[in-house]
Amino acid sequence: MEYSTLGRTGLHVSRLSLGAMTFGAGAGIWDAIAGLDASQATRLVAVAVERGINLIDTADAYSQGRSEEIVGHVLNTLALDETRLLVATKVRLRTGTGHNDVGLGRSHIMRSVENSLKRIGRDHIDLFQLHDRDTLVPLDETLRAMDDLVTQGKVRHIGACNFSAADLERASAITSGTGRANVVSNQVHYALTSRDIEHEIIPVAAAHAIGLLVWSPLAGGYLSGKYGRNGEASGRRAKLDFPPVDKDRAEPILTVLHEIADELMATPAQVALAWILVRKQITSVIVGARSVEQLEANLDAHDLRLSAEHLTRLDQISKSRLPYPYWMQHLHDGDRVCS
Repeated sequence: MEYSTLGRTGLHVSRLSLGAMTFGAGAGIWDAIAGLDASQATRLVAVAVERGINLIDTADAYSQGRSEEIVGHVLNTLALDETRLLVATKVRLRTGTGHNDVGLGRSHIMRSVENSLKRIGRDHIDLFQLHDRDTLVPLDETLRAMDDLVTQGKVRHIGACNFSAADLERASAITSGTGRANVVSNQVHYALTSRDIEHEIIPVAAAHAIGLLVWSPLAGGYLSGKYGRNGEASGRRAKLDFPPVDKDRAEPILTVLHEIADELMATPAQVALAWILVRKQITSVIVGARSVEQLEANLDAHDLRLSAEHLTRLDQISKSRLPYPYWMQHLHDGDRVCS
C-alpha cells in the first residue's frame, strides 16, 4: 500500500481508505446503502488493515449513528488504536428531529462530537469533517468551534466535505495567520462520470496544501461493472439512484471502461479506481464494500497499472461538465431554509 501526506499535517494516510457507510442499518436512504452488522464489518476492517489501509471514514448521520457504533465495536474487537487505524467522522447533517439537531452552529458541533466519541469509543477523532457548508451559520463561528475541539484534544485535525473552491478560500482566509486550526482536507466526489473538481477545487486545494479525499469513486456503483452498457440498474442503484449520473454521457464511458478492463483482465471497478489513483493530487480514495470479496477486488486496483494509451482513452471519453459541488450543496441546503 502506498501512503500520502494529509495536507501539511505530516499524517500519512493510505491511498485507499475504507468507507463505513455500509455499516449498520437505518431508515430512509440507509435502508438502501447500509446493512452490514458488527461481525460483517469486523471481517471487512480486518482485511482492510491487513492490506495496509490505515483510515476509516464514517459520519454521525450514517444509519442514524449506528455506523459509528459499529466502527467503535470493530476498533475494540480488533484492538486497533490510532497507530493502526485512524478514524474520520463528520458533523452537519440531521441527527434527530429537533430544530437544532442539524447544522454547523457551535451547539450542534459540541453536542455531536461528544456523541460521536461515545459511539466510537475513543478519546479523540483523528479527522473531524464538516459534512457540507451551512448557509445559516457564519463560517468563522464554525471554525472557532472546531479550533476549540482541537485545543481540547478531542479532535486532531479538521476537514471539510463538499466544499467548493470558494468555500476553501474563505476557510483559509479566516484561519490563516491566526494560530487557529486550518482545514486540512476536503472530501469530494470524483469519478470518471464526474470530473468537476478538476476545474477549481483541485487547484485551490493544491495552493493551500489541502488534502483531497474522494467519496463514491465508482459513482454509487455505476462504474462497478454491475450495470449493463445500456445503463440498466441493479444492486444499490436500483433503490437509490445517487450520486447523479448523466446516463447518456456515461454510456460511452462504460464502453471504454469495459474494453480496457477486458484488455487488462481486470474489472471495470478496478480500472475506474486505478484511473483516480494515478492522480497524485488525490490523497486517498475511499472505497466501500458489502463483502470481503468485493473489498479485496477493489483493493487490488492499487496494483493495477494503466498505460498512457489507456489513460488517454479514459481521459478523452470522460471530459467533464461543470455543476459539482453546487448540486450537492443544493441538496443539503433543504433543511436549513428559514421559514
